[in-house]
Amino acid sequence: MAESSGLEKLDFGALSTEQQERLRQFKIKTRISNEKYLRSHPEVDLLLSDFLREVFQKRPTDIREFAAGWFKGAFQ
Repeated sequence: MAESSGLEKLDFGALSTEQQERLRQFKIKTRISNEKYLRSHPEVDLLLSDFLREVFQKRPTDIREFAAGWFKGAFQ
């Protein structure tokens, strides 16, 4: 399963305590930055809502192919 999803087992000792804290702070700053961006660009919410509505209505078997086609069409 790990090979197909690209996930590996967690290695909790891979980062020092200082590195873990820096990573935590980076994640917090990234989330705040992303939230600010999304709040200043409400069209992103509309775009994703439209896309998800189509996904739920059409239920494509190959979601990646469907997404590529949908977004390609949305921006042409």
